[in-house]
Order: sequence, then C-alpha cells, then structure tokens
Amino acid sequence: MTASTDPAEVVRAVCEGVSRLVCGGLDQAQREAQLDQLAAFYAERTDVRHPFATSGGPPLRTRADLRRHFAQAPGRAEGIERFEPVGLHVYRTGDPEVVITEFRYEGSAGGRPLSIPNIFVTRVRDGVIIESRDYADHIAAARAFGHLPALAATLAAEEHR
Repeated sequence: MTASTDPAEVVRAVCEGVSRLVCGGLDQAQREAQLDQLAAFYAERTDVRHPFATSGGPPLRTRADLRRHFAQAPGRAEGIERFEPVGLHVYRTGDPEVVITEFRYEGSAGGRPLSIPNIFVTRVRDGVIIESRDYADHIAAARAFGHLPALAATLAAEEHR
C-alpha cells in the first residue's frame, strides 16, 4: 500500500500496479507480492463495480475479491509487450474523499497497438479505496487481449437466454 492518504496518489498507484502486473515478466513470488500490494490499496470491506463490463459481474466487496480480480489479469505470456497508464488526469471533487481519474492504458499486444480508455470514480478514506466505479472500454480490452471472439460468443449466448 502507498504511504499516501491522498486519493489521487492512491488511484495513481493502483493504475501503475495494474500495469506492472499485466506487463508480466514477474516470477511467481513477485506476482504474488504484486497481487498483495494491489489488494492492500482497498479497504477490507469495499464496493468496486464495473458498470460497463459486457457480461456483468458481481460487485467486488472485499480485499480478497479484489486480489482474485487482479489475479485474472492477462500477462506477458498472452502477448502483452507494453501496457501502461497514460494521460492520467485526476479531477478533485467537492468531497475530499472522491476523485475522478481519466486515463488510457496504452501499449502493444502481439505487435499491435492497444488503447483502453478508462474513467474511475473513487472514494478513498484513510489511504484505502472504500468505493470505486471503474468505467473501462471492455470491448477495447477484449480486442487488445485477444478475447474478442470469446466475448462475442458470450454475448450471443446471453442474447438467446
């Protein structure tokens, strides 16, 4: 966890931690440490949602939920050559706990450029995230990580239910 209690710095640290995780190149012990560090940015009881997720998904309510979520991140073994937060801009609100963070994850996968726009609306208290709404372009993410055919199949199956 970051030593900072500033909401902007906490969210920035999460974005950078996700980048390190997704880029891969970590041995198993380093990966486990990175997962622990990312989970530690969140309160033990939290509420993280991904409203634009294409196939829904339950809210992430605990630090353990977040650790499992981050553990599912794709890594270098799946063709990611570069993955980093760029254009990161934090907007402060009238509530000192709440920040809105706008950025893109950019990089390359399989030799192709990738760009995934994101906006996070995050509440940070005492240096940990207690609530977040993470709005990401999940179709761009599926395309970048080679999951577009699987996503299309899932959406088609949901359409027929």
